[in-house]
This record gives sequence, structure tokens and C-alpha cells, in this order.
Amino acid sequence: MDSTVTPHRPKLPPWIRIKVNSGHAREEVSSILTGLRLNTVCSSARCPNLNECWHRRTATFMILGEHCTRNCRFCAVGHNIAPAPPDPDEPERLAAAAAKMELKYVVVTSVTRDDLPDGGAEHFAAVINALHRTIPEAGVEVLTPDFNGDTGALKTVLAAGPTVFNHNVETVRRLSGMIRSKADYSRSLSVLKAAVEIGGGRIPVKSGIMAGLGETDDEVVQTLKDLRDAGVSILTIGQYLPPSAGHWPLDRYVEPDKFDEWGRLARALGFAFVASAPLVRSSYNAAELIKKN
Repeated sequence: MDSTVTPHRPKLPPWIRIKVNSGHAREEVSSILTGLRLNTVCSSARCPNLNECWHRRTATFMILGEHCTRNCRFCAVGHNIAPAPPDPDEPERLAAAAAKMELKYVVVTSVTRDDLPDGGAEHFAAVINALHRTIPEAGVEVLTPDFNGDTGALKTVLAAGPTVFNHNVETVRRLSGMIRSKADYSRSLSVLKAAVEIGGGRIPVKSGIMAGLGETDDEVVQTLKDLRDAGVSILTIGQYLPPSAGHWPLDRYVEPDKFDEWGRLARALGFAFVASAPLVRSSYNAAELIKKN
């Protein structure tokens, strides 16, 4: 049986080829993360680019624990309505790991913590500040949850001075309520718009969507327009790949030409930078995106 055939996903098309890298760099990154007791979205969300990124000594740190208070149907991260309290030492450990990995650009995301009054915003700020102290020359991109639309939480994160603020809308309006646990399409747009306004043009705002969840091409186009109207300037579009048979089913594999078409449209709409391809993920090659932007 072909190893690419699974109960939850048909055989990968020829244009999707996941790189398998091993060797010293990948093992070193794994050792650093394990030794400092840090989580990454790379492993927790079963990212198809894990081997490639770790081989290149990059990783997306995931803070605030291993369990999310939401249970989105596309995501492989664990769910728990009462996760452990935030670890106060995590910011310094994360900064130490980034320094050991000699990172020039650090991407930090988190589980959603609806159990915390500020959704974890202060912890995000502490991580950003620790990175600024430890490796002041490095860029810091944050990929945050919606903080339930709390503008105060957004101000806390943005006041710490990330290089890029990212919040993913994930999918089109029609599918959002079915796929994103407790999330809301309009609220996500409001969060992005507020981040643009709070940042005052100094902090680029980024968002991303997945294709293959059951959306139509017209709905993708409308989503791009909605994101641009909200002030988003950096956009990622990638192929949805179900993590397991229990997750939202795959509707289609989108061909590369369609990703290219969406990329051209997004640039015409005024996005400063667009990454649109099957294996693009929100934090994949994030440093290269901001350099080009």
C-alpha cells in the first residue's frame, strides 16, 4: 500500500512533495527544545514542513502550554477546558533557545487560553520582551488567538513591539463557524483591523487562510478582499491537509495554478507581500516574507 494513502486523506497529488530532512541540525533543534521544555506548533500541529524547517534551524514556538481551550476541527493541537497555568519561566527559556539556535527572526504562537482573563496577552508581551533583551537584533513575529476581541489584550501585545502581528482568519465566512471552535469570522476581521490601528502603521499585520475545506473560489476572493479592507498587508494561502480521520474532511486538492492566480489577485488588491502555494503555512519562511516586505 502506498504510504501516502491514509483513511483521512487521498493520495497526495504530484505537486505536493513533503521534504524529509534529517541530520545534525534537525537533531540539535530537537535537543534544544526538549532540554528547555518548550513546545512548538511544528510538532503539536503536525506541520508537514517540520523536517525542512528544523533542518534549517528554524521553529515556531508555541507558548502557554500544550492544550487549547478551543477545539477547532482542522487543528491537531490538544484540547482541554482547564489547562495548566502559564509557566512564568517560559519567556526566558524561549529566549535562551532562540539564542542557542542563533535565530535572526523568531515566530511565537500559542494555544488559545479563554480561561485566562487577558487570554494570555501579558505572557505574549513577556516573551517578546525577553527576546528583545536576549537577542535585540532579532525580529519577532507573533501569531495570536483572537483574545475574544479584547482590544486591551491587543494593546498589551503590540506595546511590547513585535516586528509583525499575525492573526489567522483560517477560512471563509460561511465555513468559519463550523470549523473554528468559538471563533467568529467578523471578530477576527475586527481584531486585524484593530491591530492595524493600534500599530499605527509601524507594525505590519498578517493573516492567512487554508484552501480545500469546502470553500468556493469566489469565497476565497471575497475573503482576500475582506482581509485587505481590514488593513492586512501580508497574506499566506496554503493547502489544508487533515491531521487525522477525526478532523474536518478534505474537500479538494487545489492545483498550483489556482494558488498562483490567488497570489496575483492579492497583489493587485494591494497586499504588500503574498505567499500562496500548497505547502505554505502561516509561519513558513516567515523571515523571508518580512525581508521581502
